[in-house]
Amino acid sequence: MAELPELIQALLNPKAYPDQTPKVELVQTQISYILLAGEYVYKIKKPVDMGFLDYSTLEKRLNLCRKEVELNRRLCPDTYLGVVPIGKGFVLGGKGEAIEYAVKMRRLPQDKMMDILIKQNKVTPAMVEKVAEILVEFHQKATTSEEIARVGGIDAVIKNTSENFEQTEKYFGAIIEPETYQRLKDYTEGFIETNRALFLKRMAEGRVRDCHGDLHTAHVCFTNGICIYDCIEFIDRLRYIDVAADIAFLAMDLDHYSRKDLSDIFIDAYVKRSGDEELLKLLNFYKCYRAYVRGKIGCLHYDDPYVPATEKAEIAANAASYFKLAATYI
Repeated sequence: MAELPELIQALLNPKAYPDQTPKVELVQTQISYILLAGEYVYKIKKPVDMGFLDYSTLEKRLNLCRKEVELNRRLCPDTYLGVVPIGKGFVLGGKGEAIEYAVKMRRLPQDKMMDILIKQNKVTPAMVEKVAEILVEFHQKATTSEEIARVGGIDAVIKNTSENFEQTEKYFGAIIEPETYQRLKDYTEGFIETNRALFLKRMAEGRVRDCHGDLHTAHVCFTNGICIYDCIEFIDRLRYIDVAADIAFLAMDLDHYSRKDLSDIFIDAYVKRSGDEELLKLLNFYKCYRAYVRGKIGCLHYDDPYVPATEKAEIAANAASYFKLAATYI
């Protein structure tokens, strides 16, 4: 495991924070350092360029921190507090020239997260129906335009799926079996070609909107109502999507936890409230796509040099489980 950057090591010291906090905990994703400090969370983007995501310069990280706050206030308004500069002395909110920036959030209760609750059998049909109700309203209000449809339409679906397959080839044998990969690739390309008219119809009807883009169980918190957070801010074409792709993500993740009953209730509630029965024709395709995305993200996390070796086997196994799930939707 690589040594943590000097900045992150310094921010593990409670004295670096303006608020009284007895301890600081670090959680990492493949693209962020997340510092849990008392009542608050500070999220710092890693200086990486993954092609589909570019945090390589300080200016880009600042702009995307601001965008993250703005976009996430749509579904989680009271949680995203703003962007905080980090000064040369590694002090949050310090004066002078900023050497880094962090998104400051209120800390959400971990025990109220959907991915935690579902493992404890504490997610009820009424809870997923309420999530569906919120998402119908969100999607109806979400921005759409000819430009959004163009950026997030069928060409983006082709690009996104192709990118997924290209970025996972190196994990043959280790995380994904080559034959599974080929089956999924053939299915995906065939479905898009066969259903081209349906994709174009939904683009023309305004079904491609400025959505969430990363709507899985770990991003839903049942606290003071329901907070749906951590949408995609780093590239528009992954957030400008058919509403069916947004809904399929959460439905797929419920399937992943072996709760197809809740997945079906969620989809049924969304379709009834939205009147969008046509999305059912795309549901398995987008579930397959979303499961593959989660597998790919697991692969990228597996390769992160800052992830302890002791965690790698679990990360690989989880990624492989999503690839296997993807194959069930064919």
